Amino acid sequence: MRSEVKIESSWKQALEAEFEKPYFHQLKEFLQLEKAAGKTIYPPGKQFFAAFDYTPFNQVKVVILGQDPYHGAGQAHGLCFSVNHGVAVPPSLQNIYKELSTDINGFSIPVHGNLTQWATQGILLLNATLSVEANKAGSHQGKGWEQFTDAAINKLSQHHSNLVFMLWGKFAQSKAPLIDHTKHLILTAAHPSPFSAYQGFMGCKHFSKANAYLIQQGQQAINWQV
Repeated sequence: MRSEVKIESSWKQALEAEFEKPYFHQLKEFLQLEKAAGKTIYPPGKQFFAAFDYTPFNQVKVVILGQDPYHGAGQAHGLCFSVNHGVAVPPSLQNIYKELSTDINGFSIPVHGNLTQWATQGILLLNATLSVEANKAGSHQGKGWEQFTDAAINKLSQHHSNLVFMLWGKFAQSKAPLIDHTKHLILTAAHPSPFSAYQGFMGCKHFSKANAYLIQQGQQAINWQV
């Protein structure tokens, strides 16, 4: 089982025990049955662990938590809030860009929604659930993914110091107990969705706060331009 999981090597080592637990075997079986039933799953299977692959365990500086992959054709590619090139920028990401444009000097709003450049700088763009059935939001919740991604958050909290966790909205904030607040910076705000962005996300200045904290800890600031 362990050898079958295609995930970046440092994460594979960090999460080794999870791959042998009953819930992970059940999750794998569920995904195989869904595929056998002819259902379309997003993102493609080879991108389920893209957030981990782009941001190795020992290179994580910032964690941004999402809930589910996008469930429309061609959108999801394994990074929360991010979409493939050539796909319309989703409303939540549009609001993230708007906040960046007022928070970070010189930030210009891009025409695309691909955040890979963030991931390669040490920003773990992690959804709690790593797959979804096409056009069925939340369809793979409660199947085991959350236990796996909770373990990842917990491992980061335990084995690192001075990470920045951005928890937007009630769901992401429910993960705060997994994080040691004495070792890390936890930033909370409303979700950037159009339904809640103006209830505390816009104006939160999380991006400049993250950079100030990283610099204070002797680390390089994030280049937020994509």
